[in-house]
Amino acid sequence: MCRNIRQLHNFEPAATSDEIRAAALQYVRKVSGSTKPSQANQAAFDEAVEEIAHVTAHLLAHLTTSAPPKNREIEAAKARARSAQRYGAA
Repeated sequence: MCRNIRQLHNFEPAATSDEIRAAALQYVRKVSGSTKPSQANQAAFDEAVEEIAHVTAHLLAHLTTSAPPKNREIEAAKARARSAQRYGAA
């Protein structure tokens, strides 16, 4: 599950709220051990996702770096190359 959590800091353009929420959702799924909570736990699950997304957005807004921003397309191409090497070309 955690492989889906991507680095969000220092990209141009900056991470969107959807990307931040997706990372928060993956984190809560991993910690809870459940991809779909029961009805009894749905409210707590949703609340945790929203709180973690909020804290993540706050963190990203306050991080600083002297490194130049990364290009999303270049980083995606590198990830595809690593995946092809690891799993074989599709």
